[in-house]
Amino acid sequence: MPTIVHFDIPSDNIERSKKFYSDLFGWKMDKWSGSSEEMEYWLISTVDDKGNKALGGGMGKRQSPQQQGITNFIDVKSVQEYSAKVEQLGGKVISPKMPVPGMGYMAMCTDTENNGFGIYEADQTAK
Repeated sequence: MPTIVHFDIPSDNIERSKKFYSDLFGWKMDKWSGSSEEMEYWLISTVDDKGNKALGGGMGKRQSPQQQGITNFIDVKSVQEYSAKVEQLGGKVISPKMPVPGMGYMAMCTDTENNGFGIYEADQTAK
């Protein structure tokens, strides 16, 4: 069954956001090796109350004023298949399938109530 596998936090000030979440929750953040000067991205590691690795996420510079709130990404077997399903069920694909080099493919969607979410297909050969 598809489940949330990643969350994404847009930020206007990366250093301020990193400090906030690190101080608040103790989250560890490491710069993603696929980052570029144009697209700086930080991977977030979390642990549960027993110290076990938990759901991870990421943080990057806000790309537009419309990019509001934390976005959850749901793991699917095929971004293409689920994109079609989103639209068949009355949702919208806002950003079609795109590669996340070395990790997989993603698409940004909205549901029937205009809530945003992402779908993600793992594929380490993505370019």
